[in-house]
Amino acid sequence: MRGFLIAAVVAAAVAEGPAAAQVADLVDRSAFRVCADPANTPLSSQDGSGFENEVAELMAASLGVPVEYTWFPQTLGFVRQTLAAGKCDVVMGYAQGDEMVLNTNHYYTSTHVLVTRADGDLADVDTLEDPRLQGKRLGVVALSPPATHVARLGLMANAKPYKIMVDRRVENPAGDMLDDVENGVTDAALLWGPIGGPLVKDRPALVATPLLKETQSPRLVFRITMGVRAGEDVWKRELNSQIRRDQEGIDAILRDAGVPILDDFGKGPKPAG
Repeated sequence: MRGFLIAAVVAAAVAEGPAAAQVADLVDRSAFRVCADPANTPLSSQDGSGFENEVAELMAASLGVPVEYTWFPQTLGFVRQTLAAGKCDVVMGYAQGDEMVLNTNHYYTSTHVLVTRADGDLADVDTLEDPRLQGKRLGVVALSPPATHVARLGLMANAKPYKIMVDRRVENPAGDMLDDVENGVTDAALLWGPIGGPLVKDRPALVATPLLKETQSPRLVFRITMGVRAGEDVWKRELNSQIRRDQEGIDAILRDAGVPILDDFGKGPKPAG
């Protein structure tokens, strides 16, 4: 899922332990108070350029309140230092089912992508079981779901690992992964789609292919929700209603950003309209 949930990405979010038990409603409804990483491009950024920033602005406008941010790097301690501390009221991207937060309904579904050179012989590979990947050097985020598949398929010997949980203000593993593919250091890279898709938009030499054909565990497709404090069910229901009303606008933001959004079952692209 936010690096990766997210952002990852998604797998890193579970590292902090279970969410707190029942809490009092601490939501400040005079503003849409967002907990966010200041340097988690393309998801969130302190300059407002991330697609999660745009979704937050859309929802705040619909609610008739301003957006206010609490910035903290999405590393260990993120939820404890932001949402759980009552400094903000919502995390914009969290994998469904994560125990650190109370999940809203999901507002998009996405998958991991395989990034290759657009002019290379791997450009049309759409499954990790493709025999053309044998012997190739793959960029893999350590401990991410694709890493398990890479190991299972005997591709790990040549793989280049990258960190899953970093302070993005000083390290940029996703950018490094794409640089390595462009420069021929690796043959392909495996990234969470909401990171890889938008970043590849600005790199015409690369192509990001959604991985929808993997049948073995762990899954590569995740539903992404907003995260709120455990026990704040009224706030969760308010956000669910607002997500439903703003869904068309949210989809437009995600598509424009280059996020590969899927149908609810993760079987194919979500139909437009």
